Amino acid sequence: MSRPTIYGRFAKAVSRFAGRPVTFAWAMLVIVLWLASGPLFGFSDTWQLVINTATTIITFLMVFLIQNTQNRDTEALHLKLDELIRVTEGAHNRMLDLEEMEEKSLDELRHRYEALAKAARLASERGVSDTGAPDL
Repeated sequence: MSRPTIYGRFAKAVSRFAGRPVTFAWAMLVIVLWLASGPLFGFSDTWQLVINTATTIITFLMVFLIQNTQNRDTEALHLKLDELIRVTEGAHNRMLDLEEMEEKSLDELRHRYEALAKAARLASERGVSDTGAPDL
């Protein structure tokens, strides 16, 4: 396995830091201090611009860091699920790359599973077992 990139390590560290309760508490403290400083600066346009600029910059940068973390987590989850499908007897290996399918194909497959679930519910209501892996 390859080592994570500097950006990947940085994004992971920032996302962990940003998700902690203490980070939220610090952010709240900054806002309270900013509000308390309002009378000192006469609630001027500059006073407002400071918080607006700071929050805009932080939000802009966090979008990219959060997206990086989410992409990595999603990819890892897909790989784990792919491995479970691969080693499960009777599983459909065509499910391994569903995220690459077009929406129309995904809809068709979803409708098949919905029909399968409905049939299983009806069978279960009649006392028939709903276990097994019927063909799609």
